[in-house]
Amino acid sequence: MKNQWINFISGTVKIIIHGKGVERFLNDCTRRGIQVWKVKKMGEEAYTCYVLLKDVKALKRLIRTQDCTFRFLTRKGLPFIARYSWKNSGILIGILIAFISVFLLSNMVWSIEIKGAEPATEHKIMQELDKLGVKKGKFQFFIKDVESIQRYLTDTVNEITWIGVVLNGTSYHFEVVEKNEPKKIENPSPRSLVATKKAMITKIYVEKGQPMVQVNDHVKKGQVLVSGIIGKEGKERSIAAIGEVLGETWYLTEVAVPIKTKLSVLTGETYRKQYLKFGKVKLPIWGLFEPEFAQKEEYEAERPFFFGKWKLPISYVDKTIHEQEKVERIYDDEEVVEQAISIGRKQLLSNFGKDAEIKGEKVLRTTKENGKVMVDIHFQVIENIVKIEPITQGD
Repeated sequence: MKNQWINFISGTVKIIIHGKGVERFLNDCTRRGIQVWKVKKMGEEAYTCYVLLKDVKALKRLIRTQDCTFRFLTRKGLPFIARYSWKNSGILIGILIAFISVFLLSNMVWSIEIKGAEPATEHKIMQELDKLGVKKGKFQFFIKDVESIQRYLTDTVNEITWIGVVLNGTSYHFEVVEKNEPKKIENPSPRSLVATKKAMITKIYVEKGQPMVQVNDHVKKGQVLVSGIIGKEGKERSIAAIGEVLGETWYLTEVAVPIKTKLSVLTGETYRKQYLKFGKVKLPIWGLFEPEFAQKEEYEAERPFFFGKWKLPISYVDKTIHEQEKVERIYDDEEVVEQAISIGRKQLLSNFGKDAEIKGEKVLRTTKENGKVMVDIHFQVIENIVKIEPITQGD
């Protein structure tokens, strides 16, 4: 027959026919619509041929009226495969369970290794990983991707400068670079501590040296705060002054804030699409009908599948789509001032070290010009005002 696929689905059998009148029997089969093909003579009274499984009952009824008999030689097709599989279902189920078990175990977290961190920092990183669900025995499908974990730990753990995250099969490897405190200078040369700018002293701590000012004193730029010359008159000696002096300084900042501004905001509408990715081909498994968002923001996370230590060419892709819209915001006078103070604070603190603190601010003047509001703000800042000045022989 030409259509081999139909024969495979319905099933075929090969039979051998013995006896007298075999040719008459074959002709009767054709007249009754029983399909017979590949008829081959095997002897004087024996023929082999193929028939469809569904015609076997009709064949048995017809051969009762003939002077011949038949028996089955081979059976082929889907019905026989299904029957064989059912008889051996225990073995097949066992193989399937074993495959699924290996697949699931290959996509679980079995070990977490952290290198380059002190015990205290390592403990803190493990606590944050536990919050993210990165723990032994957790399926990787339900864990954030490597980039998100790296970004979260960098933003959350203050003790680290950088952290590298690598997923190797069932193991997470973290390489940590901790923040290093500046090394103290050993045996520094004689020096004094002087003021870098005009200020009012708010705190003074002297480890070595002679304090020359007190809290609430007003100092000028270049004024000695802690002297490195100590001892009684005539018996002075020079040392390296060490200490900390904080002072209150003052800054006048002008900030321009537009009255109207256009912002891209999320509407709260989200849509998720999930795929199985085979190479470059994506097969959607969830979220087939994507809504039409005029503006959108997309985030895609891809997680490969593993079987044992081997990375399979299949991965799971989770794509989240957020709807965006452009809105025009018009600030009132009070909001303009709040926005200006926030901008001014950020600009000011970006110029100082981490110890700087804004004590207070006062809006001096606001003027409107070309769709913008110009805001003059007076800031009071507490900052380190110390500068090292070496002591020379003339001093």
